[in-house]
Amino acid sequence: MKEVVIVSAVRSPMGRAHKGNFVYTRIDDIAADVIKGCLAQNPNLDPKEIEDLILGCAMPEGEQGMNLARNVGFLAGLPMSISAVTVNRFCSSSLVTIMMGAQAIMANCGDVFMSAGAESMTHVPMGGFNPSLNPKLMLKEAPQAYINMGITAENLVAKHNISRTEQDEFAINSHEKAIKAMRDGLFKDEIIPVTAYDRKGTGQLVEIDQGPRENSTVEKLASLKPAFKEGGSVTAANSSPLTDGASATLIMSADKAKELGLKPIARIISMATAGCDPSIMGIGPVPAIQKALKRADMSLDQIDMIELNEAFAAQSLAVIKELNLDQNKLNLKGGAIALGHPLGATGGRIMATLAHGLKQFDKKIGLESMCVGGGQGAAMIIERLS
Repeated sequence: MKEVVIVSAVRSPMGRAHKGNFVYTRIDDIAADVIKGCLAQNPNLDPKEIEDLILGCAMPEGEQGMNLARNVGFLAGLPMSISAVTVNRFCSSSLVTIMMGAQAIMANCGDVFMSAGAESMTHVPMGGFNPSLNPKLMLKEAPQAYINMGITAENLVAKHNISRTEQDEFAINSHEKAIKAMRDGLFKDEIIPVTAYDRKGTGQLVEIDQGPRENSTVEKLASLKPAFKEGGSVTAANSSPLTDGASATLIMSADKAKELGLKPIARIISMATAGCDPSIMGIGPVPAIQKALKRADMSLDQIDMIELNEAFAAQSLAVIKELNLDQNKLNLKGGAIALGHPLGATGGRIMATLAHGLKQFDKKIGLESMCVGGGQGAAMIIERLS
């Protein structure tokens, strides 16, 4: 079976939805810019050698519809001979695109794949424009199938006895780590600057994330009202914000990378997805991580660096408690509460943060994992090569 390596892992800056840098910028243009930047880092690769563009998007309608991946490929200047597919596993969509590319390489169905993700939470709302819910699911078969994500976090609060203070402190810590990483220049290797447009169509280059906040305090966060449930503890501040952004991960067989004279930054060791009760969907990383570790014949003690998506502080804390994760290894550059969570792009954003972070912090083995709406989890283990 072929060994699969990551040659480049990049992303756009993250913009706050509805009031941020990308309010007047199309997400297909942003994604195309990121893919162009990814290819520019690897001039030895002829784009014609890419087997497929696999792009994740959680809400593929509106400007994200019409097979977004194919249109992004055109905008990025990829040859028409390269096929393209849009993939949806909600929050883990662009991690799944990496998995799909890796699986194809392992099965000898291609040597080079562009695995990407894109989401404008400004232009396409959560749930889409015209959701149509199946009455059978709502009334009998799986009434939790369409449950509000914030309520799933509140359910984990109750199940794991997580306090409001714990959640707010976790959120503050995410911002503090992200701000420090920005000051230390730790995001420069993973961010592809992109042009954002204002209402008049004037372009401006965006190079940094918009989400991290310097002056947040536990006292300020404590003053906020619950966002999803009366008497609850999940707030806008201890949840990931709505975000716009894109990501791209160039993967190939180790033999192809060697043939092209490219230096991979990591190799893929194992991967897994898993299902769980949708009413506590945030616990999904637990079974996914356990499966990935088993397939790698590894234990958590062998993992040097962990990137766990911070959909909600409560959700992250529940996973930390169930797996007894070492928080000194966790989200060393901050997480989605600070950086943002552009659904379909987040899996690739996390991979970029992890793959470059392993080198920046001189670590060897990294784990990425995330929960998925509808009751799922996804995980991947990688090893630093560069």
